[in-house]
Amino acid sequence: MPRMVHCIKLKREAEGLEKPPLKGPVGQKIFENISKEAWTQWLEHSKMLINEYRLDLVSETGQKIWFTELEKYFWGEGSDVPKEFKPVEEKKEG
Repeated sequence: MPRMVHCIKLKREAEGLEKPPLKGPVGQKIFENISKEAWTQWLEHSKMLINEYRLDLVSETGQKIWFTELEKYFWGEGSDVPKEFKPVEEKKEG
């Protein structure tokens, strides 16, 4: 039976992560309060941020921006989409 959490992002009970996704206190906080579904949504949003802002997650600056956006996404006012971002339209078959 999967571990359930009250997800603060989805505001409902949902399946929790199998293990903390990051090391340290932030990873533990995510493990205890964020569902697998919300974490997957963050990863998609995070990819967009990394690409649009050209974040280098090896650098201290890139990591700081990424963690700031993560905190805003889950516990703050939300992580905004960059103004220049244009989602790729899915091609319709037919």
